[in-house]
Amino acid sequence: MGWLCLLFLLFTTCQFNSTCSSSSNSSSSLSSGHLCHPKDSSALLQFKNSFSISTLYSYSNRTISWQKGKDCCAWSGVTCEKMTGHVIGLNLGFGGLQGNIHSNSSLFSLGHLKRLDLSYNDFKGSPISSKFGGFVSMTHLDLSRSNFSGSIPSEISHLSNLVSLNLSQYSFVRLDTLSFNRIVQNLTNLRELNLENVDMSSVVPDSFKNLSSSLKTLFLFDCHLRGKFPKSIFHRPNLRLIDLGNNYNLTGYFPKPNWSSPLEMLDLSHTRISVDWHHLTRNFKSLRALHLRNCTFVGSYLAFLGNLTQIMELDLSYNSFGGPIPWSFFLNLESLVSLNLGGNNYVGQFPEVDSNSTSNSSLYDFSKQQLVGPIPRHLTFLFLYDNQLNGTIPSWLGSLPSLEKLSLRSNQLSGNIIEFQSRSLKYLFLSENKLGGLIPRSIYELQNLQYLSLSSNNLGGNLEFEKFSKLRSLTLLNLSFNHLSLSFNHLSNNTWPQLKLLDLSSCNITEFPYFLRSSQNLDTLYLSHNRIQADIPEWWLDLGKDSLRYLDLSHNSLTGTVGQLRWKNLYYLDLRNNSLQGELPIPPSSTYHFFISNNQFTGEIPPTICSLSRLQILDLSNNKLSGKLHQCIGNFSQSLSVLNLRNNKFHGVIPGTFSEGNVLRNLNLNENQLEGSLPPTLLTCRELEVLDLGNNKIQDTFPNWLESLSKLQVLILRSNKFCGEIGIPETKFPFQKLRIMDLSYNRFSGHLPTKYFEHLTAMENSQELGLKYMGEGYYQDTMAVTIKGFEIEMEKILTFFTTIDFSNNNFRGEISSVISKLKSLKGLNFSHNELTGPIPPSFGEMSNLEWLDLSSNKLVGDIPEQLANLTSLSKFNVSKNQLVGPIPHGKQFDTFENDSYSGNTGLCGLPLSKTCIAHQSPPSSFQQ
Repeated sequence: MGWLCLLFLLFTTCQFNSTCSSSSNSSSSLSSGHLCHPKDSSALLQFKNSFSISTLYSYSNRTISWQKGKDCCAWSGVTCEKMTGHVIGLNLGFGGLQGNIHSNSSLFSLGHLKRLDLSYNDFKGSPISSKFGGFVSMTHLDLSRSNFSGSIPSEISHLSNLVSLNLSQYSFVRLDTLSFNRIVQNLTNLRELNLENVDMSSVVPDSFKNLSSSLKTLFLFDCHLRGKFPKSIFHRPNLRLIDLGNNYNLTGYFPKPNWSSPLEMLDLSHTRISVDWHHLTRNFKSLRALHLRNCTFVGSYLAFLGNLTQIMELDLSYNSFGGPIPWSFFLNLESLVSLNLGGNNYVGQFPEVDSNSTSNSSLYDFSKQQLVGPIPRHLTFLFLYDNQLNGTIPSWLGSLPSLEKLSLRSNQLSGNIIEFQSRSLKYLFLSENKLGGLIPRSIYELQNLQYLSLSSNNLGGNLEFEKFSKLRSLTLLNLSFNHLSLSFNHLSNNTWPQLKLLDLSSCNITEFPYFLRSSQNLDTLYLSHNRIQADIPEWWLDLGKDSLRYLDLSHNSLTGTVGQLRWKNLYYLDLRNNSLQGELPIPPSSTYHFFISNNQFTGEIPPTICSLSRLQILDLSNNKLSGKLHQCIGNFSQSLSVLNLRNNKFHGVIPGTFSEGNVLRNLNLNENQLEGSLPPTLLTCRELEVLDLGNNKIQDTFPNWLESLSKLQVLILRSNKFCGEIGIPETKFPFQKLRIMDLSYNRFSGHLPTKYFEHLTAMENSQELGLKYMGEGYYQDTMAVTIKGFEIEMEKILTFFTTIDFSNNNFRGEISSVISKLKSLKGLNFSHNELTGPIPPSFGEMSNLEWLDLSSNKLVGDIPEQLANLTSLSKFNVSKNQLVGPIPHGKQFDTFENDSYSGNTGLCGLPLSKTCIAHQSPPSSFQQ
């Protein structure tokens, strides 16, 4: 539990504790001669019987002691008034209640209730009833995290005695301006207000000015607040805790005059409230927890820590801070418990400790770049992930006596992992660095360890998995993508009963880990990129059949058939790149992502695939599947984002069942035996970015109507039976985002579509900052692209990769110079057509061009000297044309061989053996 939560609990501990002063007149047992009021007892039993009880997420079944004939004042969670026997307190938090709370619930007959806690139950989306406003004596009301929905009723404002109100939810609850204003105006005694995750997007921030002056706690995390937050709130004399985090459109700033705030916890993470570090550190002298994740800083920041000497928890992550970490500021904070500097641009190395120092406090010596004196002994959480730190991990980190969570992932740290002397460690994340050597022995002794991630490093050695057997609290273990060789000898039982995530990808595993057979709580299992060469064993299909949601066995050598899949709640199944065969297995209806490409499955797609209504990604490519495509394939598009059936043996026509509102982004049917024409319903696929129908038997004219798909980036119609002229665009801005256009090996005729070339704006300038690939989330687009005359399977497509291939058609006429506007083009292929006229000299302006193929046409004139400016050009072919004159020389042109020019008897100069005559004039006519 974070220190932020602990601070909040300081204000709420007494809420249902009968020893607190506010509850001194009540008891869970009655004085002699008094029993629970019979009407209250009956109401409680009726309330209990209206719910089912689930212990899955509850601490206990609080109502198990509620039995007819027994004194209800002795029941768990029930508090009674001593003299009258009326129920005045009801605590069913984490009670496992499941069901609806209706407005006629017997709960609302408990008219004397002062304290009510229904938090962390499941009320199935019930609305918060206006009847809650009838508890006129209520001082504490907690309905948090219990799956309510709808609007918060204004009747809550009738609870004028409320001291604490917690209506926070996970989602689906709204609070409008009218109801909020009434709550603010009437609840004048309010000291604690928690509305986390309540949608308050319509509430004007100025409304908060009217909050009770007694307010100590204000939690407004992720409330969709927008506009300017009133700075006067920070002046409140009693306010101790305020959380405004995750309100991305909330603006404002701190007041600058000298003043002193009693705030102990402040969270402005992910807001647009301007943070002036100088004024904040000067005025907020009582702060214990400060969260400024992804904030807007003005002026100088971290120049000094001012009066924040008592800070316990500090989060400055994701603020683009750079340079070396100012260790002198942080390591001299004697009360510091939690420090998060992750997601910045910090560079440099960790300081070292001067072991000869006798100082009694943590100090940092700039001249020696090292710590002087003892390290901060209270440091419990240290997060430095997602920076650019280098060097080695210092040994003093391993001896922090209170350290529980350490994350150094995604840096550039090298050397060996240190030994950890402290046994308090629970979370250790060192993934995505350059760490090498063996896993240190001390890690196997950290018996409190729950999360261990060492993935994507250079760790090596043969590792007996049995070494982790002492870590019985492990919930997450990730050793993937190192140079380890794991074996599972001597492991016959499940040694890790809490294990939920296990990632052993690329660990040189040669067998299915048999010890997992009893892991009934396993949620995520990744064993990809290993060397398992075997049939899938029968026991494996029962592994975590009620709990498993993510399973990745891809890139192994699995053989045999799969059989019926038994996992009931599977979300993600990846069996790519194996040697599985037989009929296609169908995952459960809960599945979102299904990858089974690059296997040897045969036969038709079973009709049961139509039951996968939640499917978002379906990749069956590179198998031996046959038959016709089910009509339901089109209906999937309401949820389906990627449909990849490439390189199978499907025949028939493309289903015409794509419906309005679908979210299909990638449709790849390349290399099948599909015929007929394109279904017009493809036009409903407004999200389509990739359309690959190449290498089929489709017979149609050019689908001009596709130009209105504004997000289309890839159009591949290669090797079909398309025919006719392309014509002119039918819309004002056609194919604006198109980056890859392959119409080769068809029967298109007429002139090149110059009017289309004028609007290919994504090919004019597609420069990207950094490497970015097409696709999203779990799926990156793959396709076969012809590059420099070779068809290449590209597993990743850079977003700035652009190419046009119109080769092997019947295009005629001249090549327009308008093509030279496409300065981002990597490849251009117009070969094997009937093109005439000269090569445009402006082609020399396409500076990114890497291959240019104009061969097998009827081009005339010379090769423009401007083409020598194409310094990226590595493949050039103008063979079998009617070109004349000298071949340009210099730069890339000195690297091309004879076959680039063969069949042009009028050309001369290197690399040809024919030399050019001085001032040679081209002949007036030339016949090939």
